[in-house]
Amino acid sequence: MQPISIVTDSTLDLPDHLLEMYEVHVVPLTITLDNTSYTDRVDISAHEFLLKLKQSEDLPKTSQPAVGQFVSIYEELAKKGHQVLSIHMTGGMSGTVESARTAASQVDADVTVVDSLYTSSALGFQVLEAAKMAAENYSMASIVTRLNEVRASTTLMIMVDTLEYLKKGGRIGRVKALIGSLLKRKPVARLEEGTLSPINSVRTHSQVMKQFMQTFEEETKGRVTRRIAIAHADAEALAQTLKEKLLTVTSAEMFIVDTTAVVTAHTGPGALALMYYTDQE
Repeated sequence: MQPISIVTDSTLDLPDHLLEMYEVHVVPLTITLDNTSYTDRVDISAHEFLLKLKQSEDLPKTSQPAVGQFVSIYEELAKKGHQVLSIHMTGGMSGTVESARTAASQVDADVTVVDSLYTSSALGFQVLEAAKMAAENYSMASIVTRLNEVRASTTLMIMVDTLEYLKKGGRIGRVKALIGSLLKRKPVARLEEGTLSPINSVRTHSQVMKQFMQTFEEETKGRVTRRIAIAHADAEALAQTLKEKLLTVTSAEMFIVDTTAVVTAHTGPGALALMYYTDQE
């Protein structure tokens, strides 16, 4: 059986050591701020981007990888005799997965492209699951079947301090229904079917915690929680508070991560996301 290599894009929020452990290939997106372009995760870090964002009067723009970037990595892996499983952020928010599909059709390589329907660490869950199974020599069909299961049992909830970034970037989806009633309130939404849908709007961070915890406990009751991720954009204290609350109700594997620059470009500073996936007991 041919070995399977995993390719993804830079919108996944995972600790670097996990990407290195499983030799995941990351194709970066591009961020433009103040007329300067940066390659995500390559020449600008999450922390560096936040500093620049706070000092700028402009809103950032992001660009999907060029088809040629995918062609290059697919051809490189094919020369090694590898199959390729390319897993990407939701097509509802970016054309990245379509660039990957176009590239796959142009190369003489065995490439399977998957739309994760998620981003951030929720995309990362599928990438990690695929990478672990590939390392254990599972077939492509078995891995894709498992990704469907992970996707169906994944939750991504997010709180943003302002809708300005989502609105300007065109990623606001059905959350736009909240705009008229958001005076000094914090919108809480979830990613469903690849787009954001409103859950609630609250006034305080403590109410955000209550909403996150209530949803988590309801959705994980009677199920096994496999992995939890808390991603934030300059909201470390909130992330730690949420982790402490979660540890009172679960012993599932959990990590906190800074959102990558591309994700922060659309959420703005102060955003907090809770993501997890489960299996039946």
